[in-house]
Amino acid sequence: MAGYVRDDITPEELERQRALYGPFTQAVRELVDATIRTEVDDDEIRAVHAEVEALTARLRARQLEGAYGVRFGATGRGRPWGNSVVGLRNAVAPPLVIDHDDTGRAWSDFHLGAAYEGPPGLVHGGVSALILDQMLGEAAGAGGKPGMTGTLTLRYRRGTPLGDLRAEAWIERSEGIKTWARGQLRDAEGVTVEAEGLFILPRWAREALAAHQRGAGAEGKATPSYFE
Repeated sequence: MAGYVRDDITPEELERQRALYGPFTQAVRELVDATIRTEVDDDEIRAVHAEVEALTARLRARQLEGAYGVRFGATGRGRPWGNSVVGLRNAVAPPLVIDHDDTGRAWSDFHLGAAYEGPPGLVHGGVSALILDQMLGEAAGAGGKPGMTGTLTLRYRRGTPLGDLRAEAWIERSEGIKTWARGQLRDAEGVTVEAEGLFILPRWAREALAAHQRGAGAEGKATPSYFE
């Protein structure tokens, strides 16, 4: 599957990249927040605008063609650093740090600020869907039943305030290549959004996994255990 790249980098190289790109991307997130909330004068905006354009040009001097994709190693756990929910290198991502257990549960505590606003002071409904889609998929993968989203249904029980939040998800049941998962978004007062989804192991992953299990899969053909 295009975009899934097995690179098997060393733990030392992984930590080097985390230490380099994590703080850098966080600085860009801070810039996004500052852009929304700044009240400096017009001349200062123009000056910063020119500096941002210059910085962007420096970064574009050498870059990937297309999206980042997912890098992964022998464990199957990928590095979805371009992902819009958990991506270490994606300033759009909050990012969520998601914990899992092998029973098929996933949970995360996180903060959503001004960049995620829909109605005044509330999280955009599409952002809630984005986060819960990721969470349900993470639960499916954690339980050994990975897949890509087939359907996703949400119930918005009330507005989700910007600020500190928690998301939880779990596997409800699975049948063959299909897994049903449920989840919820919560604030300090309780549940704000509920979600349920169907996740399906895609054909290319089934074929790659079967070949790998037969010992016929070449390096790079094994499927990851998550589909970020």
